[in-house]
Amino acid sequence: MKEYPARLHHAVPEWVKSGAVFHVRGRCERGNTVDLTKPEVAKALLESVSFYQTKQRWHVTLFVLMPDHWHALISFPQEDAMIRVVGDWKRYQEKQHGIHWQEGFFDHRIRNDAELDEKAYYIRMNPVRAELCAEMNQWAWRLEQVDGDLRAPAV
Repeated sequence: MKEYPARLHHAVPEWVKSGAVFHVRGRCERGNTVDLTKPEVAKALLESVSFYQTKQRWHVTLFVLMPDHWHALISFPQEDAMIRVVGDWKRYQEKQHGIHWQEGFFDHRIRNDAELDEKAYYIRMNPVRAELCAEMNQWAWRLEQVDGDLRAPAV
């Protein structure tokens, strides 16, 4: 029987080209009382996502907040480990907003344009599947790359 590691290390192999996009998901711990989509929290989280983009800690293609988790399509600079960037961001949010995150996060490297389109659709549809809005374009708590700029939707 194959044994799996007790913990994911999120190391990007050297052969993965710089700028590779990853589907990343962070989840709150059970019992966390902070709703990530509460307007003042959501605005602050998305501002922080943009700040990390400005500081070139990551490059976000899509970032969507849900009440108890978030999904993103992100690439990371080769010189800065994904686990450090995401961990720093989560620690800051915990201190600022009292969010209790599950340890670690999920990541999956996107291998081609078709998979990128598929994951982007899946992420955009999360609020619709959760019945938080009727159509994906109605969800305010997201950022997307539009014409080279990271923008919130016009809802």
